Amino acid sequence: MADLVQYYGTGRRKSSIARVFLRPGSGKFTVNKREFEQYFVTPAQRAAAKQSLGVQGIDETFDIITTVKGGGVMGQADAVRLGIARALMEFNPELRKALKSEGFVTRDSRGKERKKYGQRGARARFQFSKR
Repeated sequence: MADLVQYYGTGRRKSSIARVFLRPGSGKFTVNKREFEQYFVTPAQRAAAKQSLGVQGIDETFDIITTVKGGGVMGQADAVRLGIARALMEFNPELRKALKSEGFVTRDSRGKERKKYGQRGARARFQFSKR
């Protein structure tokens, strides 16, 4: 069997985790064994997921296979973006400078703040009653 050439990157955002595999091919993009347009429905989600591909015009040279778990769809799209950027850096380390200048290498570490005891939510308090 021939050796399978692929490049791997993991992306995370909020509670979403994306495993991204880049394989030389025609530009086919699948997410959880579904078509890209079928999984990411809105244009904002599609743009966020494909953003790191537009840096060097690499769209059509790789088939992209991703598996995504957890979180919402927009967080998953951002996780895919980071995963693609990391896989591209594995493919060609010289792309790091271009990806970093666009901000695709940095993981967005913002997450959900925990609920505190004696409160209704993370920051929301119970209503104060003077009488």
